[in-house]
Amino acid sequence: MTARVLAIDAGNSKTDVAIVTADGEVLATARGGGFRPPAVGLETAMGVLSDTVSRALTTAGLTCVDHVSACLANADFPVEEEQLATALRARAWGATVTVRNDTFAILRSGVTEPRGVAVVCGAGINCVGMHPDGRTARFPALGRISGDWGGGWGLSEEAMWHASRAEDGRGPATALATTLPAHFGLPSMYALIEALHLGHVAQPHRHELTPVLFATAADGDPIARTIVDRQAEEVVSMAVVALTRLDLLDEPAPVLLGGGVLAARHPQLNSGITGLLADRAPKAVPQVVTASPVLGAALLGLDSVGSGEGAQGRLRAHFAG
Repeated sequence: MTARVLAIDAGNSKTDVAIVTADGEVLATARGGGFRPPAVGLETAMGVLSDTVSRALTTAGLTCVDHVSACLANADFPVEEEQLATALRARAWGATVTVRNDTFAILRSGVTEPRGVAVVCGAGINCVGMHPDGRTARFPALGRISGDWGGGWGLSEEAMWHASRAEDGRGPATALATTLPAHFGLPSMYALIEALHLGHVAQPHRHELTPVLFATAADGDPIARTIVDRQAEEVVSMAVVALTRLDLLDEPAPVLLGGGVLAARHPQLNSGITGLLADRAPKAVPQVVTASPVLGAALLGLDSVGSGEGAQGRLRAHFAG
């Protein structure tokens, strides 16, 4: 009997799972809620994940598989990967279990072999790299305490910082002082700050200001354009460090750009990244990835069970369809 793989891509906002065979056939898929152990506790998070996995296994007519390939949010350190792997083994979903950070799923979904670098710019920013010899490169990606800057949340915060200072005179003028509050139908940054502070505008809605930043930059506002340029700098800095660690800087290697901010293909940001990479990593091949991350988790699972290119092609064709 051909081996079967349970692929899991569990992010903060949603979870996708797929049951696939070593031949690349998809037996079942399911989608569920986000995976947030730091916010709700590991047991609660595992319970949400269990509901999604159980639906997929039931649809496939299975109770367990040969291998579990899990790409999970909040698996930022090896100790966390091992803790999560232990929790998955306890569920007895598969004979063997591999846990990686969810950024690896985006990387693997965009390459034909486990080789290259992926930078993901969604709510936050993260970067991972893989080499065919098994080496990996990664960053803690925990925000400012680990040296990160940017991502959708960070960009909105930076835009508000500049807009607030422009409005009260502490900083140079910027159209952001008008465009940011206008997004919520408010007349000033003072009103927006008050609305956020008092909860009249819920904090999660702050992410809506990131597209406003890009639109303001596209209209030529110097401050907004400076923020976007800095995000390009951060993306390229992470990519170049990862390429260097894996000895891929001097040979053709893919640099995959994923996550909502990069997948939106904002012209200034993406052209800035391409230009900086051409200068600092001339052989890098940047490309935006839009494939489902669960495809990457499944491909990593096929790597583990020794599937060939034909199986990978069938799997990609399924998700492309």
